[in-house]
Amino acid sequence: MARVAAIDCGTNSIRLLISDEGRDVARLNEIVRLGEGVDETGRLSEKALTRTRRALERYVKVMRFEGVEKVRMVATSATRDAANREEFFAMTEELLGVRAEVISGQEEAALSFTGAVADLDPERGPFCVIDLGGGSTEFIVGTADGEIAGAHSTQMGCVRLTERILRTDPPTATEVEIAADYVAARLDEVEKVVPIGRARTFVGVAGTFTTVSALAQGLETYDPAEIHGSELRFDALRLVTRQLISESAATRALNPVMHPGRADVIGGGSVVIEGIIDMIERSSDADTFVISEKDILDGIVAGL
Repeated sequence: MARVAAIDCGTNSIRLLISDEGRDVARLNEIVRLGEGVDETGRLSEKALTRTRRALERYVKVMRFEGVEKVRMVATSATRDAANREEFFAMTEELLGVRAEVISGQEEAALSFTGAVADLDPERGPFCVIDLGGGSTEFIVGTADGEIAGAHSTQMGCVRLTERILRTDPPTATEVEIAADYVAARLDEVEKVVPIGRARTFVGVAGTFTTVSALAQGLETYDPAEIHGSELRFDALRLVTRQLISESAATRALNPVMHPGRADVIGGGSVVIEGIIDMIERSSDADTFVISEKDILDGIVAGL
């Protein structure tokens, strides 16, 4: 089998997974905030493009060193929304030799589902995988054998909420209320499309969920081995999210598990988590999230 690589560039971060016959060779993550300001201007900023180029150049060097033979790069929420997205795609083709693909929210959800449930006991299905990103959040309900009952991508994420609504640091009570109402409206859309009530196990993926898991467990360092597969009760999670929402970005950044590039937007992600918990409690008897470090990258690699 060829050594393959997957790259995912979202609103907040760009990530690389190199795999060799199912074994992780490298898994890297850089927060580049490609989607900074896109919600307001409709364009990718020059600074954001420069940050992303530098990260991608580093990834290319790693892939060459590791002997990668095949790569697929996908681009999600930020590039779907940007008027000048061609600048981004030209840059990816120049550096990688292949053009990044804009994937639909539905394909993004399906790939995330494949990766997220790979290590879970099939008997715990049906699963609802929730991929909470910077600009969008995907929901997909299905079984371990890939039978999908419903999927939806909704325009809410940690960066989008922060830039659009939670502009004060720390956010005011009014801002938090407006953000919660915005999330609730998006989740009403989800409930109309995705059969949330069919799911027995709810799986949270991506940086907001994994960081909140590290905080809830009281980890001294960000440890993927401790985070992957952790199961967190909703009542415990609410204590963590409420604290994060009330804190300033500088205070959040003091915690050693917090990536510096996530400290200013995880309050927005926490508002999303709280809304999702409310939705799940209305629709099912579940009272926990299983947190997965595997996600869309693992789904892309499985396809390669």
